[in-house]
Amino acid sequence: QGYITGYSAMVNQTKLGIDHVAFAQVTLNDTSSKALTAFNEAVRQISAVEQCHMMAANFDYLLKIRTRNMAEYRQVLGEQVSSLPHVLQTSTFVVMESVKDRGI
Repeated sequence: QGYITGYSAMVNQTKLGIDHVAFAQVTLNDTSSKALTAFNEAVRQISAVEQCHMMAANFDYLLKIRTRNMAEYRQVLGEQVSSLPHVLQTSTFVVMESVKDRGI
């Protein structure tokens, strides 16, 4: 009991016109509990962010961001992600091809 937490549909993102995927590393200028909570609450409000993971790395968060194209990604990064609480810097990695992209 409790092993399955929900169901999801596999959607053709290309047909929806949102097949540009990028991963953004985010480094914060403050990693106190209060700062992390503020970032977590704010990042949940950005619809283009599909996934957000707190990392044990030389950066603090890894975001999976899905948009229509590079221009829209630049807008999301510049106007939404960069203005999240305590963001110091970001670094972007653009997906050329998804070789494996599914749940279990």
